[in-house]
Amino acid sequence: MTGRTLRAGDVVLLTAAASVQFTKPIVVRVIRELPDRYTYDGWLWLDVYELDTKGLAVARRELFVMREGVQVQLPRHANEARKPAPVRHPATVGVG
Repeated sequence: MTGRTLRAGDVVLLTAAASVQFTKPIVVRVIRELPDRYTYDGWLWLDVYELDTKGLAVARRELFVMREGVQVQLPRHANEARKPAPVRHPATVGVG
């Protein structure tokens, strides 16, 4: 991830590429970046919800990660084909 500010609601995968603390990768939903905290060049603080395998928040965390290692994920619904809306026909009144 380069040059893009993370936005609330972004879902990201954090692996060892983001920080050595993620030897076991985790998926998180961004609440916000914490720009007022001192960081080294290329690193950032994130306020996030850690997600379980169902995509439900299980813990709120503040994480120090390398920006280049943050992998933004597509939302689940973006990968699914959209079904067309059913066609509705007006009710016909008996002609008589």
